[in-house]
Amino acid sequence: MTTVRREAFGRMPPEEGGGEVEKFVLQSDSVRVEILSFGCIITTLETKDRNGQFSDVVLGFDTLEGYTRKHPFFGAVVGRVANRIANGRFTLDGKEYQLYLNNGPNSLHGGAKGFDKVLWSPQVLPNGVRFFRLSPDGEEGYPGDLKVWVTYTLSGRELAINYQAQTSKTTPISLTNHAYFNLAGQGSHDVYDHEISIEADSYLPVDDTKIPTGEVAAVQGTGFDLRQPVELGKHLQKFHLDGFDHNFCLHQGQDRRLVARVFHPPTGRTMEVHTTQPGIQFYTGNNLDGSLKGKGAATYPKHSAFCLETQNWPDAINKPHFPNVLLRPGEEYNHTTWLVFNTA
Repeated sequence: MTTVRREAFGRMPPEEGGGEVEKFVLQSDSVRVEILSFGCIITTLETKDRNGQFSDVVLGFDTLEGYTRKHPFFGAVVGRVANRIANGRFTLDGKEYQLYLNNGPNSLHGGAKGFDKVLWSPQVLPNGVRFFRLSPDGEEGYPGDLKVWVTYTLSGRELAINYQAQTSKTTPISLTNHAYFNLAGQGSHDVYDHEISIEADSYLPVDDTKIPTGEVAAVQGTGFDLRQPVELGKHLQKFHLDGFDHNFCLHQGQDRRLVARVFHPPTGRTMEVHTTQPGIQFYTGNNLDGSLKGKGAATYPKHSAFCLETQNWPDAINKPHFPNVLLRPGEEYNHTTWLVFNTA
């Protein structure tokens, strides 16, 4: 049985329209998750360790103010296009579009005010919550009125996130959730003792601004071969890596498939990621620097969390050989990601 509760979380600042932000608490016997109507943000996700003790395993803030200020997309749904678009530019049906540059020379996670920074309209479901918003034609430079639904449902140990969208004009779209996880519990110092595996035979090398070069490279014989579980800290040392911030290319297809697994031996917590998406961005919190005050006054230093963002490949709009990122009128964008929490 999943229970769903809604409560007030805060009000938007007057300059942002002053709307009420609600929090939705989804609870099963093994997982408890809190989600805001602002940015569809997962603020809390509690799971059991092998002794049955609950801990919150996602980074975030105690108050709305933390989320309305600048932060690295903790727990949020990002869009219209997740990840980076080179030079914030693309051409569609002969017309060039210029987006806001918010990541060096590139546009990242939707631009200046992406889906993570707006209020969504909530609808309570028997086992979850569905959020809706209309992204108007021209918002952040993107074409078309885009209707978007993000649905969170909790069933036992499994949290499902479904993304649906329809558009009035052809537009690129790639939605994901940007939760930062630490299976030792949020506020723990690093994720070096986590064991991770990703079911990917290839990955995308990037330039020094994190834009894919266009090459689809085999992981075989490289530090990107995570097909067998590796202990993260030792693996980064062995391959002299500063961390990961790369897209791993998943086996294509519309069916649900297991794409990543994380195990934390000290607590026994495991997390599996299943998805219908063509890619997964593995990010190890390289830009966290301890300057943000998180939940319970925790600080979040470098490598104190990891993200597994299921999505289309970065800059696919400018790379014709990457999976199709365009949604056309009359079509429906529909992807689901499932997070399954267990103990071993």
